[in-house]
Amino acid sequence: MVQEKKSVLPETGFIRLPEILQVIPVGKSTWWAGVQSGRFPKGFKLGPRTTAWRVEDIKALIKQLSE
Repeated sequence: MVQEKKSVLPETGFIRLPEILQVIPVGKSTWWAGVQSGRFPKGFKLGPRTTAWRVEDIKALIKQLSE
């Protein structure tokens, strides 16, 4: 079961992969495979080598995984 850590996730905005992996216990390659397959939400490109995810999408994923 996945538990949301309030201190790690802000209320709104964008977060990067290291913060996501603190609350969702998977490895980086597993995360990216999940994004490719549609299991995890797609991120937003902020630059050529920078991707971030909406906090709301991550919170919804945590809620879905904990059910």
